[in-house]
Amino acid sequence: MEFLSTRGGDRCAIERALSVGLAADGGLFLPERWPRLDASDFSDCHTTPGIAERLLGEFFAGSTFADSFSELCDQAFTVPTPLHALRDGNTHLLELFHGPSGAFKDVGANFLATMLAFLNRETDRDTTILVATSGDTGSAVATAFHRRPGFKVIILFPDGRVSARQAHLLSCFGDNITSLRVAGSFDDCQAMAKAALADRGLVQRLNMTSANSISLGRLLPQMVYYVESALSFHRATGESLNFVIPSGNLGNALACLLARRIGLPIGSVAISTNANHVLADYVRTGIYQPQATRATIANAMDVGAPSNIERLIHLARDDQSLLADLTSEAVGDEAIRSRIQVFHEQFGEIICPHTATAAELLAHRRAEGDIRSFAIVATAHPAKFADVVEPLLGLTVPVPESLRPWLERPASAQRIDVGLDALKAAISY
Repeated sequence: MEFLSTRGGDRCAIERALSVGLAADGGLFLPERWPRLDASDFSDCHTTPGIAERLLGEFFAGSTFADSFSELCDQAFTVPTPLHALRDGNTHLLELFHGPSGAFKDVGANFLATMLAFLNRETDRDTTILVATSGDTGSAVATAFHRRPGFKVIILFPDGRVSARQAHLLSCFGDNITSLRVAGSFDDCQAMAKAALADRGLVQRLNMTSANSISLGRLLPQMVYYVESALSFHRATGESLNFVIPSGNLGNALACLLARRIGLPIGSVAISTNANHVLADYVRTGIYQPQATRATIANAMDVGAPSNIERLIHLARDDQSLLADLTSEAVGDEAIRSRIQVFHEQFGEIICPHTATAAELLAHRRAEGDIRSFAIVATAHPAKFADVVEPLLGLTVPVPESLRPWLERPASAQRIDVGLDALKAAISY
């Protein structure tokens, strides 16, 4: 199978699509065709790697990865993503925060690292991974590539716009990880990363690629936990599972829409944003209008120009069914704070500010009489946002063992100005 740019000027095999991240014309890669599968195709699949192999196999057929794909899935899909029902019986939590950095992005980052390491197994040249982060992506990529031979990682994050623990987790690695605090917003960081990846001389000199959600190597594996949870629910009830998904750059929610498009038993999809309502506006009006980023307490979603919306717009031109039964709603900080408290009282669960946007959206659905089964996608561990959650609930959020070793390490990040020149000066190794 070949992979095409959303802008029509680049076409390549999966190996190159994973290696370069961004298409040569500045677009984002998508498969030339989508497989058609349904629940019956997974009747003999009862493990996460097995589901991943069946779901993603066609994308990798005939490639360098094909003969080893089963083993690669075993290596890549090691993070548990449990779905469990809450007290009311028709609300579920899909917990995506059990990986080494405490966020859903661990799944895609580990898959990408596994695949790139396999590609690079016979080369003696280091690959540089450049990643812009609004709070969680950077630490997920860092844990996936930390001390992995043949790789260097450069993290760009907005100085002062992430939680204290997020900042520590973005800056505590050392070794082959370089952390840069940018004097700007996430959108500035993202623009710097895209400018760097478009600079052919820089890309060639550093053998550089991206691990942001623009990477196909992160988008495709994120479909797996939606398929796994939907299959589990369908096997138990015979029904499709509906999802409420917090979204910033749209990669995670797009993965759910794509899994539904392939034919899996996924029903309604509702996407929550924070006060950065660009995506909610697009879903409601069909008009995409980027805006300046607003800082919120759900900071990993502080995105005013979501990259993956280019994929969604491109796909929807040919298939409007992708947007069917899709809604989106923006949630402000005060509603987030209130929902964290109410959710704890109602269900006994502690959720992060991002997950709270999804819980708030679903509460609106319930108030309108929607009693269907929904899974709230819990995207990050609340301990990463203790400075927000603990004062609201009047308790200490236990730190998971996966995060504790990183939080005990010293942290340091160089501060740089906005712009490609500043980035080049900081990475002139």
